[in-house]
Amino acid sequence: MKQSLTQERYAVFTLEVERGETACASIDDVVDYFTERIEAHPLARLIAVFDHHAHTRGLEQGSMSAEILAARSIILCFGITLPDPQAMALRPRSIGVCELADRFVLSFMEAPMPLANTALEGWALGLATHSP
Repeated sequence: MKQSLTQERYAVFTLEVERGETACASIDDVVDYFTERIEAHPLARLIAVFDHHAHTRGLEQGSMSAEILAARSIILCFGITLPDPQAMALRPRSIGVCELADRFVLSFMEAPMPLANTALEGWALGLATHSP
């Protein structure tokens, strides 16, 4: 197996949205919000929603912070080009959503594509002004 560096390391973006800043009452509402944005985007495709909380709780050796009430990964792809086989290692994208008692914590890794970063950042910031 060969190890290589295709791109530089990526930053992780994190946004905390207080419950009073959004119309979303639960993690399901947040997932629905992002799903709607992904499905409306001409280049993005929803792949899956992974229940990380259930997965970790189901493991004998699983450990999770007690403050995390729910945790989901929204998996999507913006891949409009496939320049080489190594690009597959950078895909797909994931938006992490954790529900805490007083807020939602969103996180995603910086993508090598500015278009994806702009969309992810805009969607995350839009959650704070989202109304049903």
